[in-house]
Amino acid sequence: MIFSTLEHILIHISFSVISIVITIHLISLLIDEIVGLYYSSEKGMIATFFCITGSLFTRWIYWGHLPLSNLYESLIFLSWSFSIIHTVPYFKKYKNYFHLNVITAPSVIFTQGFATSGLLTEMHQSEILVPALQSHWLMMHVSMMVLSYAALLCGSLLSLALLVITFRKFIRILSQSNNLVNETFSWGKIQYVREKKNLLPKTSFLPSSNYYRFQLVQQLDLWSYRIISLGFIFLTIGILSGAVWANEAWGSYWNWDPKETWAFITWTIFSIYLHTRTNTNLESVNSAIVASMGFLIIWVCYFGVNLLGIGLHSYGSFPLTSN
Repeated sequence: MIFSTLEHILIHISFSVISIVITIHLISLLIDEIVGLYYSSEKGMIATFFCITGSLFTRWIYWGHLPLSNLYESLIFLSWSFSIIHTVPYFKKYKNYFHLNVITAPSVIFTQGFATSGLLTEMHQSEILVPALQSHWLMMHVSMMVLSYAALLCGSLLSLALLVITFRKFIRILSQSNNLVNETFSWGKIQYVREKKNLLPKTSFLPSSNYYRFQLVQQLDLWSYRIISLGFIFLTIGILSGAVWANEAWGSYWNWDPKETWAFITWTIFSIYLHTRTNTNLESVNSAIVASMGFLIIWVCYFGVNLLGIGLHSYGSFPLTSN
C-alpha cells in the first residue's frame, strides 16, 4: 500500500512539474526569452525525470517485475524515455545543443496525461504476467523498443520542425519573386538590382535573421540525425532480441503478425532516412520528409496495432500490454 501511494504521488508531482514547464514555454513565446525562466524549465525537466524514475522503480519493487506489462506502464516508461533524451545532453553539457525541451516536454505531458486518464484506469493495477511475458527477455526487448519509439519520435518531430521552417522560407521567397515580376522597373532600378545581387556574394556576412534561421536549421538537422541514429540502434536491438524471445516462446523467430510487420516497416523507413541523410548529393529536406513519414508509422506500430487486438501480440492489445 505504501509503495502504491508513493508511486501515485511521484506520478502526480512529475505531471504537475511538467505542466509548469509547458507554461514557462508558453510565456517564452509571448515575451522575450528570460534567462531565469529558461533555467527554471531545465530544472523542471530534471525534477520530472527523477520523479518518473522513482515511480517506475517503486512499481518495480512492489510488483516484482519490470513495469512494462500493460499499456499504462509502457506509456509511463515512454514518458521516462522522453525525459531521459532531454536529460542526457543536459548533463553532458553539450555546447550549442538544440533546446530539446521544446520537443520532450510536450511529449512527456502528452504520454503521462493519456496514461493517467480515465481510459486506462483498469490498467493502473498490474497483474500476474501471462506465460509469454514471464521471461528475462521482457526487460531487453520491451525496454529497447520503447526507448527506440521515444528517440525516433523526438527525431521525427525535429525533422518536422525543419520542414516547417524550410517551407515557410520557400513560400516567403516565392511571394517576393512574384512581387518583383508584377512590379514595373525602370532601367535604372534594374541596374541597381543587378549591382546589388553582384555584391551579395562578396559580402562576408548574412542578415541576422537569415543567419539565425540557417543555424537553427543546421541544429535541427544535426540533432534529428543524432537522436534518430540512436533510436535506430535501439530498434534494431529490440527487433533482434524480440526474434530470439519469439523463438523461445512460439518456436519461430519471425511470424509476420501485425506488430512484427509494422516494426519491420518502421525499421525500413528509418534505414531509408539514414541512407538519405548520409548521402551528400541529397539535401537535408529529403531526409526530413522521410523522418516525418516515420513519425506516423511509429504511432501505428506502437499504439495503432494494439487497437486491433489480433496476432501473436494480442496480449499487447489495448486492454492489456504494449511493447
